[in-house]
Amino acid sequence: MSDFVHGDQADVRHSHDVKRSHDVEAQSDDVKGEAAPAYETTADADSEEVIRARELQQKSGFLRSMRRGEEWLDEKMGIETQGIDRIHEEDKKPPSILNVFFLWWSLTCHVGTLPIGVLGPEFGLSLKQSVAAIVVGTLLGALCTAYTGTLGPKLGMRAIATSRYSFGFYGAKLCSVLNVIIGGGFAVVNVVVVGQILSAVSNYTMTIAVGCVIIAVIGYVISIFGFALIHTYEKYSWIAIFIILCILIGQIAPSVDPSIPALDEGLGLAGSFLSFLAINFSNASGWCSIASDYYCNYPADTKSWKIFCLTLAGISIPTIFVTVIGACLGNAAISSSVDPILSNAYEFHGLGGLLRECFHPLPFSKFCLVLLVFSVLGNNIAINYSSGLSMQLLGHYFHAVPRFIWSFINALVIAILAIAGREHLSLIVSNFVSLLGYWTVSFTIILLIEDQWFRRKEGYNLIVWDVPSKLPWGLAAVMALLTGYLAGGVTGMSQTWYIGPIAAKFGGFGGDVGIYLSGVFTLIVYPPARWYERKKTGR
Repeated sequence: MSDFVHGDQADVRHSHDVKRSHDVEAQSDDVKGEAAPAYETTADADSEEVIRARELQQKSGFLRSMRRGEEWLDEKMGIETQGIDRIHEEDKKPPSILNVFFLWWSLTCHVGTLPIGVLGPEFGLSLKQSVAAIVVGTLLGALCTAYTGTLGPKLGMRAIATSRYSFGFYGAKLCSVLNVIIGGGFAVVNVVVVGQILSAVSNYTMTIAVGCVIIAVIGYVISIFGFALIHTYEKYSWIAIFIILCILIGQIAPSVDPSIPALDEGLGLAGSFLSFLAINFSNASGWCSIASDYYCNYPADTKSWKIFCLTLAGISIPTIFVTVIGACLGNAAISSSVDPILSNAYEFHGLGGLLRECFHPLPFSKFCLVLLVFSVLGNNIAINYSSGLSMQLLGHYFHAVPRFIWSFINALVIAILAIAGREHLSLIVSNFVSLLGYWTVSFTIILLIEDQWFRRKEGYNLIVWDVPSKLPWGLAAVMALLTGYLAGGVTGMSQTWYIGPIAAKFGGFGGDVGIYLSGVFTLIVYPPARWYERKKTGR
């Protein structure tokens, strides 16, 4: 029974947790397979991470009470209590392999994706140019998420835990923090959009803040039930939203004018196009640090190409679909003068007011808006779930605190930030989302090089996933990440509050090339730095 992974092989050692029927869905025939050949055997034992977390829970009355509360909720309501612990091969009971595809439809086919498309016309791009940037940026970003997702079945670990084999035990904490920030940023956008929609449904008698609180609470409650419910919910929740968005296309079409040209030309146009493309890249690649959280229950011998292709298609198709609709909305409300009602609605009431005027008649419009409110739940549920796991990876004391507590704190912070920024949705989207790409491209490149180059022959020693002295130092990965961000991202970024010297070469508002520069610098720095680190430390 192996605790080394090489290629598609994994161990079949029992974990400390006993799985209940509600923890995972029934296993699918699509992903069943025989255990891979073993390299090395070990005794059945809890990991150091689990042992220390349990010791802390026993010593502290507060932590002990929270653990008992979690166990009570598990017994009464079936919430997931496993946390960040590695899932051993014979404990895996995966859902259907098709869930890999449908999961992303619910995570991306929602009203919170529309504001990203609206930015194309706001940047002065024509509809055709906006669509081109959406397609190219989304496909490139989805490649990052699709690759990192393939590590989940092979290692049986969450995404940030997997990064310990590159960043080391302590360097991975930086990834945990960045992962929480990324998820929080996306969730804030979703919550603000929902707040605007609920305000529009109430004829603007309800404040946006109240709507933000409502959706934050609902998303948190569902997220605490964990992997099983998330996979079940995400498999079907996108269907009604897809139908409503198709109706929106038909009702907004008469107000869309694709013949409207771009507002700029030359370097200014190139800069706007690159900035919008960067935002779409970041939107799709932002999932790379959580994708394997939802794949680690699949067997290690699940074909990597299946995970890769289903993830790539599952992210790209719905994201492009919804973002292009957003670009059409922006064209109708910002670029075009065909329907001034739409322009006024967007100017005074934001995206919620715009959608209220797009659907007609009014009673039907309100019905559609209420359903669209629930579309963001799939996204926010996943964010709360993965953010809770990332917080547990910050250390033993953090691990000792149950995941549902961290998820609650995360949801609370998101609600507060959404309320604070409810009047500045476009600024949040344009400034925050593009910043994500600077780290996600570096994160993906580091994991790719580590997996396909340095560990191509020796594989992964899964016994030491939580033993700092056995994991890499992580200096090479942290240095490559910071170099990519500081040397590439900062000099190439184009934000309302700062334009880097390279981005400024595109004139006007600059052109965001920070993502491409971050990737190049990471690719240059990490291989030699990691080679030297391995030579000096032997790990």
